[in-house]
Amino acid sequence: MFVPVCAVAGGIGSVYVVRATSGVVLVDTGQPGKTKALLRGLDAAGVVPSEVKLIVITHGHWDHMGCAADLKRVAGAPVAMHQAETERLERSLKVTPPGVTPWGRIFGRVLGSLVMPFVRIPPATVDIPVSDDGLSLEPYGVAGQVLHTPGHTPGSLSVLLDTGDAIVGDLAMNGLPLRIGPGLPIFAEDLPRLRGSIELLLDRGARTIHPGHGAPFRSEVLARALRELGAA
Repeated sequence: MFVPVCAVAGGIGSVYVVRATSGVVLVDTGQPGKTKALLRGLDAAGVVPSEVKLIVITHGHWDHMGCAADLKRVAGAPVAMHQAETERLERSLKVTPPGVTPWGRIFGRVLGSLVMPFVRIPPATVDIPVSDDGLSLEPYGVAGQVLHTPGHTPGSLSVLLDTGDAIVGDLAMNGLPLRIGPGLPIFAEDLPRLRGSIELLLDRGARTIHPGHGAPFRSEVLARALRELGAA
């Protein structure tokens, strides 16, 4: 079954709409304060909030879970998030990821000093704490699964569809101001685990990578990045 994927602007990143015959799954909810813009974007994509059957949060950073409370209330859909990071959403925790490249360290300091003091994350209850075993999307009408792909954060999740589309949060990044082009993230808590997560996605048949920031790109880019990382 073909499942189309489209991106809706969620502030500095993307919210992904995964549409199936029986409903919609949203992946991530953008940064705080963007609910009205997100609802306009969903409307432009032909999505009625009541069609949303599940909201998947890829990880517990402010720009990916900021509108979860609002979207959950408007859509009436459950929120799924890895069990290691539910506290971040339920207690509105602001966690700053470490930079793993020179630009990542500089950009991280800028975010920490100029942006994070003003961020307020509305709390929301996580209805489905996802274990390391992941979650099937079949009950929500989508041919695919949620995989535990740690590295950027301990509880990072990716949505891998049977079409080969992989919505990966910040397991990869593409474009300014984060990267010049597609590739590995500039922030990560555990690079060896991140590498293992990418290898898992590639082994499971990921063909198109949909990052939380930037345009989609072919999975060969990540395969090549891993080879270069191993040779470094």
